Amino acid sequence: MTASFHATRAHSFNAAAAQYAANRPSYPPALLDAVEELAGRPLAGARVADIGAGTGIATALLHARGADVVAVEPGDGMAAEFRRTHPGIPVIRGDGNDLPLLADSVDFVTYAQSWHWTDPARAVPEALRVLRGGGALALWWNTYALDVPWIAGQVGRVAEHFKAYGAHPAVEVNGDGTRSALADPSGRLDFARRVVRWSRRVPVDTHLANIGSHSMFLVAGEEHADAFLTEERRILLELFPDGTVEETYDVELMVATTA
Repeated sequence: MTASFHATRAHSFNAAAAQYAANRPSYPPALLDAVEELAGRPLAGARVADIGAGTGIATALLHARGADVVAVEPGDGMAAEFRRTHPGIPVIRGDGNDLPLLADSVDFVTYAQSWHWTDPARAVPEALRVLRGGGALALWWNTYALDVPWIAGQVGRVAEHFKAYGAHPAVEVNGDGTRSALADPSGRLDFARRVVRWSRRVPVDTHLANIGSHSMFLVAGEEHADAFLTEERRILLELFPDGTVEETYDVELMVATTA
């Protein structure tokens, strides 16, 4: 993937912010339990910066947990949707490569579904700069559970349909796919890892709108994306005649603490 195409995909969400907010999955309470356990401190009362916050799916959960949270989001469309949906939570413009935050100002820096859009060579030092002593950097991704046969089948179909756009199996529906190896190439951070499985039951059309909000679908163009989604709807209704899909996720969590 070229740098320009990566940037195009990163900014593609701005035109689909409402679709993203309405259909993307959230995260289970057990995830935030795991964040606290691996960080060795509670979120309640902590100062948290949620980076690449998008429409605020994770930010709202952190706020509800009792954190004093500020969102950082680079995209116009996503930030506008964030403000519309969460008017009581502050959001400022910026990204993880150059955080608009003071040094030693936060207890947690969190990235929900967004670390892979950063340059870790810049984002790691920035996270360490703004974290207080004993603070934690927490990265997580909802990834589809590929041991579930229908999910593995769908990921394969996505990869095949979008192969001209550089799609790869188990990557385009799940995210960047290189997080474990590239989260911190410098080796400055020692990440503890945890996987949290959960599921949600949604109508077929919600599921299709969810996967259609992923960057590969957005950059491929409406005609190419719609061709896939139309055929996928037919396949899913054969698999789920009642029209309800159970999406199963493995949330991949990585937490590193500072001295």
